[in-house]
Amino acid sequence: MSAISKGFQIVNAVTTAGSSGLTFARIVELTEIPKASAHRLLRELVGLSALTFDPDTRRYRGGLLLARIGASVMANYDLRTVVRPFLQALHEEVGHVATLGVRNHDSGVYVDKIESRDFGIRLHSEIGKTFPLHCTAMGKVLLSHAEAAEVRRVLDRKLEAFTPNTITSTKDLRKELKQVNMQGYAIDNEEITRGLVCVAAPIFGIDRKISGAMSCTFPSYIMGEGNIQLKIEAVCRLARQASSDSDSIQ
Repeated sequence: MSAISKGFQIVNAVTTAGSSGLTFARIVELTEIPKASAHRLLRELVGLSALTFDPDTRRYRGGLLLARIGASVMANYDLRTVVRPFLQALHEEVGHVATLGVRNHDSGVYVDKIESRDFGIRLHSEIGKTFPLHCTAMGKVLLSHAEAAEVRRVLDRKLEAFTPNTITSTKDLRKELKQVNMQGYAIDNEEITRGLVCVAAPIFGIDRKISGAMSCTFPSYIMGEGNIQLKIEAVCRLARQASSDSDSIQ
């Protein structure tokens, strides 16, 4: 494996971990790159601002260079342009944050987000940022339509627990993905962030393969008000409409 491949492997592992970041030991464990090589590459990636290193926590996180590159790529991504009107319609209909995501190998990436200026709960869903597939609504939608080998690759790793509701059992997650595929939507019930629930549905391209997923996120107390079904229907309906317009994608 070339140094470039190893570098990207490290970047992918670190960014997939999100805001929690990764320690040197964890990076070596996940990538299986020799310690000496990993140490050298990490030093270079930090020097390039592709990653940052916090000396207090001893953890590596994504840097500003990745944010700039990600923003540039996402600005020219056709799916975002096509789906934007439907994402806006979802936000206006449900009154909550609406997001669009795609899968990038073993993680998801936020492509677009619409939220009110006065939204009381700030979400860690910046455009270009990655999110885990096993414990997010969009992630489960994207993973439920992935090839079997790709699903195995994700499930073969340790499923990190972010909250007490996170599914960490491979067997349980496989069952969940099957259900998501059958019903056409996924729910993240405080699985990655306490107090937040998310509903997501798939967006398909002209070849009827999944192109992305759109979702809405809202406080968990709304679940008790009995109107989550309205949000599920809105997400699924607008995702279907977005799929019709995304026939021009690809």
